[in-house]
Amino acid sequence: MSSITSPSPAVRLGIDFGTTNTVVVMLDAHGQPHPMRFSFPHHAPVETCRSLLCLWHEEAGPGRPSLHEAIGAAAIDAYLEDPAESRLIMSMKSYLAQSSFRQTRLLGQVMTLEMLIARFLTCLMNTLQVDPAHVSATVGRPVQFAGERSDNAFGEQRLRDSFRAAGFGQVNVALEPEAAGWRFAQRLTEPATVLVADFGGGTSDFSILRFDPDAPQGTTPLGYAGVGIAGDQLDYRIIDNVISPELGRHTTYRVMGGQPLPVPVEWYASLGHWHRLALMRTPQTLRAIADVARTASEPDRLHALMKLIEDQQGQALYRAVGAAKRALSSADATVLDYSYGSLEIHREITRAEFESWIAPDLARFDSAVEAALDRASLPATAIDRVFMTGGTSFVPAVRDLFVRRFGHERVDTGGEFVSVAEGLALMNG
Repeated sequence: MSSITSPSPAVRLGIDFGTTNTVVVMLDAHGQPHPMRFSFPHHAPVETCRSLLCLWHEEAGPGRPSLHEAIGAAAIDAYLEDPAESRLIMSMKSYLAQSSFRQTRLLGQVMTLEMLIARFLTCLMNTLQVDPAHVSATVGRPVQFAGERSDNAFGEQRLRDSFRAAGFGQVNVALEPEAAGWRFAQRLTEPATVLVADFGGGTSDFSILRFDPDAPQGTTPLGYAGVGIAGDQLDYRIIDNVISPELGRHTTYRVMGGQPLPVPVEWYASLGHWHRLALMRTPQTLRAIADVARTASEPDRLHALMKLIEDQQGQALYRAVGAAKRALSSADATVLDYSYGSLEIHREITRAEFESWIAPDLARFDSAVEAALDRASLPATAIDRVFMTGGTSFVPAVRDLFVRRFGHERVDTGGEFVSVAEGLALMNG
Protein backbone atom coordinates (compact mmCIF):
# COMPACT_ATOMS: atom_id res chain seq x y z
CA MET A 1 0.00 0.00 0.00
CA SER A 2 1.37 3.42 -0.94
CA SER A 3 1.74 6.05 1.75
CA ILE A 4 -1.38 7.94 2.80
CA THR A 5 -1.38 11.67 2.25
CA SER A 6 -3.91 14.39 2.76
CA PRO A 7 -4.26 17.11 0.09
CA SER A 8 -4.49 19.74 2.83
CA PRO A 9 -5.35 19.97 6.54
CA ALA A 10 -8.70 21.43 5.56
CA VAL A 11 -9.70 19.07 2.76
CA ARG A 12 -13.48 19.15 2.37
CA LEU A 13 -15.31 16.08 1.14
CA GLY A 14 -18.88 15.23 0.29
CA ILE A 15 -19.45 11.51 0.80
CA ASP A 16 -22.52 9.74 -0.53
CA PHE A 17 -22.27 6.35 1.18
CA GLY A 18 -24.99 4.48 -0.65
CA THR A 19 -26.64 1.10 -0.42
CA THR A 20 -25.31 0.15 -3.85
CA ASN A 21 -22.61 2.71 -4.72
CA THR A 22 -20.44 5.20 -2.86
CA VAL A 23 -19.27 8.51 -4.33
CA VAL A 24 -16.68 10.91 -2.88
CA VAL A 25 -16.40 14.51 -4.09
CA MET A 26 -13.63 16.92 -3.10
CA LEU A 27 -14.13 20.68 -2.96
CA ASP A 28 -11.20 22.56 -4.44
CA ALA A 29 -9.71 25.86 -3.25
CA HIS A 30 -12.17 27.77 -5.46
CA GLY A 31 -15.20 25.99 -4.01
CA GLN A 32 -15.77 23.77 -7.05
CA PRO A 33 -16.70 20.08 -6.59
CA HIS A 34 -14.64 17.36 -8.24
CA PRO A 35 -15.63 13.68 -8.09
CA MET A 36 -12.70 11.53 -6.98
CA ARG A 37 -11.85 8.50 -9.06
CA PHE A 38 -11.32 4.99 -7.76
CA SER A 39 -8.60 2.83 -9.26
CA PHE A 40 -8.63 -0.92 -8.68
CA PRO A 41 -6.26 -3.47 -10.22
CA HIS A 42 -7.41 -4.71 -13.65
CA HIS A 43 -10.23 -2.11 -13.78
CA ALA A 44 -10.53 1.30 -15.41
CA PRO A 45 -10.79 4.27 -13.00
CA VAL A 46 -14.40 5.11 -12.07
CA GLU A 47 -16.25 7.82 -10.13
CA THR A 48 -18.44 5.36 -8.23
CA CYS A 49 -17.28 2.60 -5.90
CA ARG A 50 -19.59 -0.32 -5.31
CA SER A 51 -20.52 -0.43 -1.61
CA LEU A 52 -19.12 -3.93 -1.24
CA LEU A 53 -16.73 -5.32 1.34
CA CYS A 54 -14.97 -8.66 0.98
CA LEU A 55 -13.26 -10.25 3.99
CA TRP A 56 -10.90 -13.22 4.05
CA HIS A 57 -8.09 -14.72 6.10
CA GLU A 58 -4.45 -15.00 5.11
CA GLU A 59 -1.71 -16.63 7.15
CA ALA A 60 0.47 -13.99 8.85
CA GLY A 61 2.62 -16.77 10.29
CA PRO A 62 2.27 -20.33 11.57
CA GLY A 63 -1.18 -20.56 13.12
CA ARG A 64 -1.69 -16.78 12.94
CA PRO A 65 -4.45 -15.95 10.42
CA SER A 66 -4.78 -12.27 9.54
CA LEU A 67 -8.05 -10.68 8.38
CA HIS A 68 -7.84 -8.88 5.03
CA GLU A 69 -10.38 -6.81 3.13
CA ALA A 70 -11.12 -5.32 -0.28
CA ILE A 71 -13.87 -2.99 -1.49
CA GLY A 72 -15.68 -2.16 -4.70
CA ALA A 73 -14.57 -3.95 -7.86
CA ALA A 74 -11.61 -5.40 -5.96
CA ALA A 75 -14.05 -6.99 -3.48
CA ILE A 76 -15.81 -8.81 -6.31
CA ASP A 77 -12.47 -10.01 -7.70
CA ALA A 78 -11.33 -11.25 -4.28
CA TYR A 79 -14.61 -13.03 -3.69
CA LEU A 80 -14.65 -14.75 -7.08
CA GLU A 81 -11.07 -15.91 -6.52
CA ASP A 82 -12.09 -17.93 -3.46
CA PRO A 83 -15.83 -17.79 -2.72
CA ALA A 84 -15.68 -20.67 -0.25
CA GLU A 85 -13.20 -18.94 2.08
CA SER A 86 -14.27 -15.30 1.73
CA ARG A 87 -17.34 -13.32 2.70
CA LEU A 88 -18.88 -10.70 0.41
CA ILE A 89 -20.90 -8.08 2.28
CA MET A 90 -23.30 -5.74 0.51
CA SER A 91 -26.15 -3.32 1.23
CA MET A 92 -24.67 -2.41 4.62
CA LYS A 93 -26.48 0.92 4.69
CA SER A 94 -29.86 -0.84 4.56
CA TYR A 95 -29.38 -2.11 8.12
CA LEU A 96 -28.30 1.11 9.83
CA ALA A 97 -31.73 1.89 11.25
CA GLN A 98 -32.61 -1.72 12.12
CA SER A 99 -32.11 -2.17 15.86
CA SER A 100 -32.57 -5.94 15.41
CA PHE A 101 -29.29 -6.15 13.48
CA ARG A 102 -26.42 -5.17 15.73
CA GLN A 103 -23.79 -7.78 14.96
CA THR A 104 -23.03 -10.89 12.93
CA ARG A 105 -20.39 -13.61 12.96
CA LEU A 106 -18.02 -13.61 10.00
CA LEU A 107 -14.94 -15.79 9.61
CA GLY A 108 -15.03 -16.71 13.29
CA GLN A 109 -15.27 -13.12 14.51
CA VAL A 110 -18.24 -11.19 15.89
CA MET A 111 -18.56 -7.86 14.07
CA THR A 112 -21.00 -5.03 14.58
CA LEU A 113 -22.47 -3.21 11.60
CA GLU A 114 -20.44 -0.13 12.58
CA MET A 115 -17.26 -2.21 12.42
CA LEU A 116 -18.09 -3.46 8.94
CA ILE A 117 -18.91 0.02 7.61
CA ALA A 118 -15.77 1.45 9.26
CA ARG A 119 -13.65 -1.19 7.51
CA PHE A 120 -15.23 -0.23 4.19
CA LEU A 121 -14.65 3.50 4.82
CA THR A 122 -11.06 2.98 5.93
CA CYS A 123 -10.31 1.01 2.77
CA LEU A 124 -12.15 3.66 0.73
CA MET A 125 -9.91 6.44 2.05
CA ASN A 126 -6.80 4.29 1.60
CA THR A 127 -7.77 3.78 -2.04
CA LEU A 128 -8.05 7.56 -2.49
CA GLN A 129 -4.85 8.12 -0.45
CA VAL A 130 -6.63 10.56 1.86
CA ASP A 131 -6.13 10.64 5.63
CA PRO A 132 -9.62 10.82 7.19
CA ALA A 133 -8.20 12.42 10.35
CA HIS A 134 -7.57 15.62 8.37
CA VAL A 135 -10.92 15.64 6.57
CA SER A 136 -14.04 17.72 7.05
CA ALA A 137 -16.72 15.40 5.67
CA THR A 138 -20.37 16.08 4.96
CA VAL A 139 -22.12 12.73 4.76
CA GLY A 140 -25.55 12.06 3.32
CA ARG A 141 -28.42 10.26 4.99
CA PRO A 142 -31.88 9.46 3.64
CA VAL A 143 -35.02 11.15 4.90
CA GLN A 144 -36.37 7.69 5.71
CA PHE A 145 -33.88 4.89 6.33
CA ALA A 146 -34.61 1.49 4.78
CA GLY A 147 -36.81 -1.00 6.62
CA GLU A 148 -40.41 -1.24 7.73
CA ARG A 149 -39.56 -0.42 11.37
CA SER A 150 -36.60 1.85 10.80
CA ASP A 151 -35.50 4.23 13.56
CA ASN A 152 -34.13 7.29 11.77
CA ALA A 153 -32.37 8.77 14.80
CA PHE A 154 -30.77 5.41 15.55
CA GLY A 155 -29.71 5.05 11.91
CA GLU A 156 -28.08 8.49 11.82
CA GLN A 157 -26.22 7.86 15.07
CA ARG A 158 -24.83 4.56 13.79
CA LEU A 159 -23.80 6.31 10.56
CA ARG A 160 -21.90 8.94 12.58
CA ASP A 161 -20.35 6.25 14.78
CA SER A 162 -19.18 4.31 11.72
CA PHE A 163 -17.37 7.35 10.31
CA ARG A 164 -15.80 8.13 13.68
CA ALA A 165 -14.62 4.51 13.97
CA ALA A 166 -12.97 4.94 10.56
CA GLY A 167 -10.97 7.89 11.94
CA PHE A 168 -12.72 10.86 10.37
CA GLY A 169 -11.83 14.08 12.15
CA GLN A 170 -15.02 16.02 11.47
CA VAL A 171 -18.35 14.57 10.33
CA ASN A 172 -21.48 16.51 9.43
CA VAL A 173 -24.68 14.79 8.27
CA ALA A 174 -27.12 16.26 5.74
CA LEU A 175 -30.22 14.94 4.03
CA GLU A 176 -29.35 13.42 0.65
CA PRO A 177 -32.20 14.99 -1.36
CA GLU A 178 -31.35 18.43 0.00
CA ALA A 179 -27.76 17.87 -1.13
CA ALA A 180 -28.93 16.87 -4.60
CA GLY A 181 -31.03 20.02 -4.63
CA TRP A 182 -27.97 22.15 -3.82
CA ARG A 183 -26.23 20.73 -6.87
CA PHE A 184 -29.25 21.26 -9.09
CA ALA A 185 -29.62 24.82 -7.79
CA GLN A 186 -26.35 25.76 -9.51
CA ARG A 187 -28.32 25.74 -12.76
CA LEU A 188 -30.94 28.19 -11.51
CA THR A 189 -30.82 31.91 -12.33
CA GLU A 190 -34.03 32.89 -10.56
CA PRO A 191 -36.03 31.73 -7.51
CA ALA A 192 -37.76 28.38 -7.95
CA THR A 193 -39.64 25.78 -5.95
CA VAL A 194 -38.05 22.42 -6.69
CA LEU A 195 -39.05 18.84 -5.94
CA VAL A 196 -35.97 16.64 -5.61
CA ALA A 197 -36.60 12.92 -6.09
CA ASP A 198 -33.53 11.04 -4.87
CA PHE A 199 -33.57 7.30 -5.56
CA GLY A 200 -30.87 5.26 -3.87
CA GLY A 201 -30.37 1.54 -3.57
CA GLY A 202 -32.36 1.08 -0.36
CA THR A 203 -34.29 4.33 0.14
CA SER A 204 -36.13 6.93 -1.91
CA ASP A 205 -36.52 10.51 -0.70
CA PHE A 206 -38.71 13.33 -1.96
CA SER A 207 -37.95 16.87 -0.86
CA ILE A 208 -39.53 20.20 -1.74
CA LEU A 209 -37.10 23.11 -1.50
CA ARG A 210 -37.30 26.80 -2.30
CA PHE A 211 -34.14 28.03 -3.99
CA ASP A 212 -33.27 31.70 -4.30
CA PRO A 213 -29.85 32.37 -5.88
CA ASP A 214 -29.80 35.91 -4.44
CA ALA A 215 -30.82 35.04 -0.86
CA PRO A 216 -28.12 34.70 1.84
CA GLN A 217 -29.37 31.26 2.89
CA GLY A 218 -29.94 30.16 -0.71
CA THR A 219 -32.34 27.33 0.10
CA THR A 220 -35.39 26.85 2.30
CA PRO A 221 -36.75 23.33 3.02
CA LEU A 222 -40.53 23.19 2.64
CA GLY A 223 -41.46 19.52 2.94
CA TYR A 224 -39.96 16.03 3.03
CA ALA A 225 -41.16 12.46 2.64
CA GLY A 226 -39.36 9.18 2.18
CA VAL A 227 -39.86 5.46 1.79
CA GLY A 228 -37.49 2.64 2.70
CA ILE A 229 -37.48 1.10 -0.78
CA ALA A 230 -35.64 1.90 -4.01
CA GLY A 231 -33.47 0.11 -6.55
CA ASP A 232 -32.85 -3.00 -4.45
CA GLN A 233 -36.58 -3.51 -4.06
CA LEU A 234 -37.07 -3.42 -7.83
CA ASP A 235 -34.31 -6.04 -8.14
CA TYR A 236 -36.12 -8.17 -5.59
CA ARG A 237 -39.30 -8.10 -7.69
CA ILE A 238 -37.35 -9.78 -10.49
CA ILE A 239 -35.86 -12.31 -8.07
CA ASP A 240 -39.30 -13.09 -6.64
CA ASN A 241 -40.94 -13.59 -10.02
CA VAL A 242 -38.14 -15.16 -12.07
CA ILE A 243 -35.49 -16.69 -9.80
CA SER A 244 -37.39 -17.93 -6.74
CA PRO A 245 -39.82 -20.19 -8.67
CA GLU A 246 -36.80 -21.96 -10.20
CA LEU A 247 -35.49 -22.54 -6.68
CA GLY A 248 -38.68 -24.16 -5.44
CA ARG A 249 -40.79 -21.30 -4.11
CA HIS A 250 -44.00 -22.98 -5.36
CA THR A 251 -42.88 -26.46 -4.36
CA THR A 252 -44.85 -28.44 -1.79
CA TYR A 253 -43.76 -31.14 0.65
CA ARG A 254 -45.40 -33.61 3.03
CA VAL A 255 -44.96 -34.39 6.70
CA MET A 256 -45.53 -38.09 7.52
CA GLY A 257 -47.57 -38.57 4.35
CA GLY A 258 -50.05 -35.81 5.17
CA GLN A 259 -51.47 -33.06 2.99
CA PRO A 260 -49.07 -31.08 0.75
CA LEU A 261 -47.62 -28.04 2.52
CA PRO A 262 -45.94 -24.98 0.98
CA VAL A 263 -42.19 -24.68 1.53
CA PRO A 264 -41.20 -21.98 4.07
CA VAL A 265 -41.61 -18.59 2.39
CA GLU A 266 -38.86 -16.98 4.48
CA TRP A 267 -36.22 -18.86 2.49
CA TYR A 268 -37.17 -16.88 -0.60
CA ALA A 269 -37.64 -13.56 1.18
CA SER A 270 -33.97 -13.84 2.10
CA LEU A 271 -32.74 -14.12 -1.50
CA GLY A 272 -32.78 -10.36 -2.02
CA HIS A 273 -30.88 -9.40 1.15
CA TRP A 274 -27.17 -10.11 1.67
CA HIS A 275 -27.42 -10.40 5.45
CA ARG A 276 -30.34 -12.81 5.44
CA LEU A 277 -28.80 -14.88 2.65
CA ALA A 278 -25.49 -15.07 4.53
CA LEU A 279 -27.31 -16.17 7.69
CA MET A 280 -28.92 -19.04 5.79
CA ARG A 281 -25.49 -20.65 5.34
CA THR A 282 -25.76 -22.50 8.63
CA PRO A 283 -25.97 -26.27 9.23
CA GLN A 284 -29.41 -25.85 10.81
CA THR A 285 -30.94 -24.03 7.81
CA LEU A 286 -29.28 -26.28 5.24
CA ARG A 287 -30.52 -29.37 7.11
CA ALA A 288 -34.03 -27.91 7.16
CA ILE A 289 -33.98 -27.42 3.38
CA ALA A 290 -32.58 -30.93 2.90
CA ASP A 291 -35.32 -32.40 5.12
CA VAL A 292 -38.04 -30.64 3.13
CA ALA A 293 -36.44 -31.73 -0.16
CA ARG A 294 -36.83 -35.43 0.78
CA THR A 295 -40.62 -35.27 0.39
CA ALA A 296 -40.85 -32.26 -1.96
CA SER A 297 -42.71 -32.34 -5.24
CA GLU A 298 -39.68 -30.81 -6.96
CA PRO A 299 -36.62 -31.78 -4.89
CA ASP A 300 -34.11 -30.73 -7.57
CA ARG A 301 -35.17 -27.10 -7.20
CA LEU A 302 -34.52 -27.19 -3.46
CA HIS A 303 -31.16 -28.85 -4.04
CA ALA A 304 -30.31 -25.95 -6.36
CA LEU A 305 -31.28 -23.51 -3.59
CA MET A 306 -28.98 -25.33 -1.17
CA LYS A 307 -26.11 -25.19 -3.68
CA LEU A 308 -26.64 -21.45 -4.17
CA ILE A 309 -26.49 -20.84 -0.41
CA GLU A 310 -23.60 -23.21 0.32
CA ASP A 311 -21.39 -21.81 -2.44
CA GLN A 312 -22.31 -18.16 -1.72
CA GLN A 313 -23.45 -17.38 -5.23
CA GLY A 314 -25.59 -14.39 -4.26
CA GLN A 315 -23.31 -11.82 -5.92
CA ALA A 316 -23.44 -13.51 -9.34
CA LEU A 317 -27.21 -13.76 -9.00
CA TYR A 318 -27.57 -10.06 -8.13
CA ARG A 319 -25.39 -9.06 -11.07
CA ALA A 320 -27.59 -10.97 -13.53
CA VAL A 321 -30.75 -9.47 -12.06
CA GLY A 322 -29.34 -5.93 -12.06
CA ALA A 323 -28.27 -6.26 -15.67
CA ALA A 324 -31.79 -7.28 -16.68
CA LYS A 325 -33.33 -4.36 -14.81
CA ARG A 326 -30.98 -1.86 -16.44
CA ALA A 327 -31.67 -3.31 -19.90
CA LEU A 328 -35.41 -2.75 -19.43
CA SER A 329 -34.79 0.99 -19.02
CA SER A 330 -34.02 1.24 -22.73
CA ALA A 331 -35.58 -1.89 -24.25
CA ASP A 332 -39.10 -3.31 -24.36
CA ALA A 333 -37.80 -6.76 -23.43
CA THR A 334 -34.62 -8.48 -22.28
CA VAL A 335 -33.42 -11.95 -21.35
CA LEU A 336 -32.22 -12.77 -17.86
CA ASP A 337 -29.43 -15.34 -18.07
CA TYR A 338 -28.18 -17.06 -14.93
CA SER A 339 -26.76 -20.49 -14.41
CA TYR A 340 -24.98 -22.29 -11.60
CA GLY A 341 -24.75 -26.03 -11.10
CA SER A 342 -28.03 -27.61 -12.13
CA LEU A 343 -29.83 -24.25 -12.16
CA GLU A 344 -30.29 -22.88 -15.70
CA ILE A 345 -32.40 -19.74 -16.22
CA HIS A 346 -32.91 -18.21 -19.65
CA ARG A 347 -36.04 -16.12 -19.23
CA GLU A 348 -37.38 -13.27 -21.35
CA ILE A 349 -38.82 -10.38 -19.34
CA THR A 350 -40.89 -7.68 -20.99
CA ARG A 351 -40.99 -4.12 -19.70
CA ALA A 352 -44.78 -4.40 -19.27
CA GLU A 353 -44.29 -7.52 -17.14
CA PHE A 354 -41.65 -5.81 -15.00
CA GLU A 355 -43.89 -2.77 -14.52
CA SER A 356 -46.72 -4.99 -13.31
CA TRP A 357 -44.37 -6.51 -10.71
CA ILE A 358 -43.21 -3.13 -9.40
CA ALA A 359 -46.71 -1.57 -9.38
CA PRO A 360 -46.94 -1.69 -5.53
CA ASP A 361 -43.59 0.08 -5.26
CA LEU A 362 -44.62 2.74 -7.78
CA ALA A 363 -47.73 3.35 -5.68
CA ARG A 364 -45.55 3.91 -2.59
CA PHE A 365 -43.37 6.37 -4.51
CA ASP A 366 -46.47 8.24 -5.64
CA SER A 367 -47.89 8.35 -2.10
CA ALA A 368 -44.59 9.72 -0.77
CA VAL A 369 -44.63 12.51 -3.35
CA GLU A 370 -48.18 13.35 -2.29
CA ALA A 371 -47.07 13.38 1.36
CA ALA A 372 -44.23 15.78 0.57
CA LEU A 373 -46.65 18.13 -1.18
CA ASP A 374 -49.06 17.94 1.75
CA ARG A 375 -46.31 18.73 4.27
CA ALA A 376 -45.23 21.69 2.17
CA SER A 377 -48.90 22.79 1.86
CA LEU A 378 -48.43 23.11 -1.89
CA PRO A 379 -50.34 21.82 -4.92
CA ALA A 380 -48.46 20.11 -7.74
CA THR A 381 -48.90 23.25 -9.85
CA ALA A 382 -46.69 25.20 -7.40
CA ILE A 383 -43.65 23.06 -8.28
CA ASP A 384 -41.50 24.88 -10.83
CA ARG A 385 -38.99 22.10 -11.47
CA VAL A 386 -38.59 18.42 -10.66
CA PHE A 387 -35.06 17.03 -10.36
CA MET A 388 -34.67 13.24 -10.39
CA THR A 389 -31.41 11.61 -9.36
CA GLY A 390 -30.19 8.07 -8.65
CA GLY A 391 -30.17 4.95 -10.78
CA THR A 392 -33.89 4.22 -10.38
CA SER A 393 -34.66 7.52 -12.12
CA PHE A 394 -33.72 5.72 -15.37
CA VAL A 395 -36.68 3.33 -14.99
CA PRO A 396 -39.34 4.62 -17.47
CA ALA A 397 -42.28 3.75 -15.21
CA VAL A 398 -40.73 5.76 -12.36
CA ARG A 399 -40.11 8.78 -14.56
CA ASP A 400 -43.68 8.53 -15.93
CA LEU A 401 -45.03 9.00 -12.38
CA PHE A 402 -43.53 12.49 -12.31
CA VAL A 403 -44.36 13.35 -15.90
CA ARG A 404 -48.04 12.53 -15.30
CA ARG A 405 -48.20 14.63 -12.15
CA PHE A 406 -45.98 17.59 -13.10
CA GLY A 407 -45.69 17.59 -16.88
CA HIS A 408 -42.77 16.61 -19.10
CA GLU A 409 -41.37 20.12 -19.37
CA ARG A 410 -40.81 20.41 -15.60
CA VAL A 411 -39.02 17.08 -15.11
CA ASP A 412 -35.25 17.15 -15.29
CA THR A 413 -32.40 14.69 -14.66
CA GLY A 414 -28.63 14.78 -14.71
CA GLY A 415 -25.61 13.60 -12.76
CA GLU A 416 -27.69 10.65 -11.63
CA PHE A 417 -24.87 9.01 -9.70
CA VAL A 418 -22.75 11.94 -8.45
CA SER A 419 -25.18 14.80 -7.80
CA VAL A 420 -25.78 13.94 -4.12
CA ALA A 421 -22.05 13.80 -3.32
CA GLU A 422 -21.43 17.02 -5.26
CA GLY A 423 -24.18 18.74 -3.29
CA LEU A 424 -22.77 17.43 0.00
CA ALA A 425 -19.38 18.87 -0.92
CA LEU A 426 -20.96 22.24 -1.80
CA MET A 427 -22.77 22.26 1.55
CA ASN A 428 -19.33 21.75 3.13
CA GLY A 429 -17.98 24.87 1.44
